[in-house]
Amino acid sequence: MSAAQQTQAGKEILLAEPRGFCAGVDRAIEIVERALAKFGAPIYVRHEIVHNTYVVNDLKARGAIFIEDLAEVPPGATLVFSAHGVSKAVQEEARARGFNVFDATCPLVTKVHVEVAKLAREGYEFLMIGHKGHPEVEGTMGQLSEGIHLVEDEDDVARVQPRQTDKLAVVTQTTLSVDDAAGIKAAIRARFPNVREPKQQDICYATQNRQDAVKVLAPQVDVVIVVGSPTSSNSNRLRELAERLGTPAHMVDNAQELQPAWFANATRVGVTAGASAPEVLVAGVIDRIRSLGEVSVRKMEGLEETVKFPLPKGLKLEPVSIQKRKN
Repeated sequence: MSAAQQTQAGKEILLAEPRGFCAGVDRAIEIVERALAKFGAPIYVRHEIVHNTYVVNDLKARGAIFIEDLAEVPPGATLVFSAHGVSKAVQEEARARGFNVFDATCPLVTKVHVEVAKLAREGYEFLMIGHKGHPEVEGTMGQLSEGIHLVEDEDDVARVQPRQTDKLAVVTQTTLSVDDAAGIKAAIRARFPNVREPKQQDICYATQNRQDAVKVLAPQVDVVIVVGSPTSSNSNRLRELAERLGTPAHMVDNAQELQPAWFANATRVGVTAGASAPEVLVAGVIDRIRSLGEVSVRKMEGLEETVKFPLPKGLKLEPVSIQKRKN
């Protein structure tokens, strides 16, 4: 047995629960799969359907073409909007070009879009808590031509200058750190005491649940591994949260990115996955860690998620043959 294997002997992997795919991600991927099955390749998808390299490459291999500019889509093609949502301008361009469109926007993101549209009609301006350049933020801010201001941190709250404050509302990117968003909201309330907040928080149930699980997991382990792609906002927040709780944490796209040195002094390893990371990648990470020595695996107790979102019309009416997804 090698030195690395000896250091791993008798160790334990603790699996966060819940982890991995959420209902919005499941729905988005299934929309692309059903479109491929019903209409045949190619199916065009604006932006990565979800932020996971494995998922995107798998769908590419089956005939999905991922684009950013609708000019890349030929007339009459089938187009899918990603789970992150799109602006009104993109929706209108797709309609004008006559594409066969299926909207895979997560219903929880759509809820935010609906709220923005409703309150805008009532004369509200908005502060949006989110990360500049993230497609969800671009999609939500793009619901309006003006009157919505991005704030990424408390300093932005101090600088922002809405045209009026009598009717001011706050909305949030759904995949943020719950704790970070709470701090920014507190700064907004302090500066704008009459600000209107959503009746239900915008941060989605899956983001909340995965962060809550890491809060339980991190204090029990010596290192946390987050399975997720670098572009995944909610995966990055899980890594940051574990580190904030004092536990070293690393995010990996797949098992090949694991470094044996991370586990040299660890007797218990925590593993979780972002909402866009399939379980097949988690299994690969577990196998790789176990290959370093005899390691037992134990699941944490946690919430069982039963949320299921309906598919768009035109994809759910007829049974179609779909290759079983590796999740």
